Amino acid sequence: MKRATIYLEEDIHRALKLKSVEADQTISHLVNEAIRSTLAEDLDDLSDIESRNKEKAISYEDFLKELKGRGQI
Repeated sequence: MKRATIYLEEDIHRALKLKSVEADQTISHLVNEAIRSTLAEDLDDLSDIESRNKEKAISYEDFLKELKGRGQI
């Protein structure tokens, strides 16, 4: 495990301290879990982007016209 220094807003630090007591977890554990979760979401997003690369691009203007044509706006 590596040691790092991070600077937190006071309210964020207070919330982490309170959560760590309630969850019986260290602040380090909570921060690591939050970072893991964010990285996993990023990986999911990248997978979604990759799977949509073959979709036809549409301009904003054309999309609005399409919505209007379907009576959605």
